[in-house]
Amino acid sequence: MHSPRQDSLNLIPASRTSPSHTVTPSDRWLLSAACALLLVCAAGVGRLAAQKPYVFHQNVREVVLHVTVLDKKGRPVPNLTSNNFKVTENRKPQRLDYFSYEDAPVSMGLLIDDSGSMRSKRAAVNEAALNFVRASNPGDEIFIVNFNDDAYLDTDFTNNMAKLKEGLSHIESRGGTAMRDAVVASLTHLQHHAKNDKRVLLLVTDGNDDASRESLEDTVRLASSLHGPMIYCIGLLSDEDRGDRRSATRALKALANATGGEAYFPKTLDQVDRITRQVAQDIRHQYALGYHSTNTAPGFRAVTVKLVGKGVKHDRVRARSGYYAGSGHHSSPAVHSVATQQAVGGSNGNSPQP
Repeated sequence: MHSPRQDSLNLIPASRTSPSHTVTPSDRWLLSAACALLLVCAAGVGRLAAQKPYVFHQNVREVVLHVTVLDKKGRPVPNLTSNNFKVTENRKPQRLDYFSYEDAPVSMGLLIDDSGSMRSKRAAVNEAALNFVRASNPGDEIFIVNFNDDAYLDTDFTNNMAKLKEGLSHIESRGGTAMRDAVVASLTHLQHHAKNDKRVLLLVTDGNDDASRESLEDTVRLASSLHGPMIYCIGLLSDEDRGDRRSATRALKALANATGGEAYFPKTLDQVDRITRQVAQDIRHQYALGYHSTNTAPGFRAVTVKLVGKGVKHDRVRARSGYYAGSGHHSSPAVHSVATQQAVGGSNGNSPQP
């Protein structure tokens, strides 16, 4: 028997800062509040000194991209210089002010599907999640969200393996799949409580979203804020019918492509462990590129990162497809605005070329 859950994914500050406050499972997090909180602040990325950790300042013109470069065998490519990267924003070249290749600590969330169909898969997925943590930077901080019809913050930020195991062990395997709602609430949690500037979500699900109030377009838009995380997705979709598999694949690819992460679709459950270890290595071997945007208008800014120079012809570069600049409101689910289709799955120039 597990002890009762002490926190649903309710982002009221008192639930995190006051030790005397206990939130029971019946205290469902309010999605409208989470959405409103996410875009309260339009923070910027600080000007960066080479080879030193960067900090955020209140300047929307300062942008940092975390970029993965892989060779044709899928291995990280080290030893590139700033001269090997060409960055454009809305097709205008940007001058790099900061460049580094370092294993920086990350604030990340593990979002694990706990719907009824996951019952037979959770043991293997949990072990893969723990191996992901073991392969990650020891300085990372991680939270655990288990989601079905609702999303639960079962372990808050920590690098304590025992606490992470306990969070993953809260298995109910019931209900539907409110994946998008869980992502939105987790984005908010990162926005307001992460200690590190580099941020990641790792999402594991086995089906199409059938319970969220959030639309895919709005979820991708929120994930595409200037300081949004990279989102890595693992879709265990082999048991889905053709239509649901297509919808789920589109959603996971949209989240990953927009944020500079990756979407994986293993054919068997035993492949998940290898994938999580690979994701951990990718995160630890990324380039950070910083620049001052020459664009002053609010709205979506399309970003491309390309490799130039000798010896990089067959390498693959992966980075976010763009970001939303300026402040904004996200209202209750009944009155969502629809994000531009440009942010949901269009070609971004960062994908491997045929």
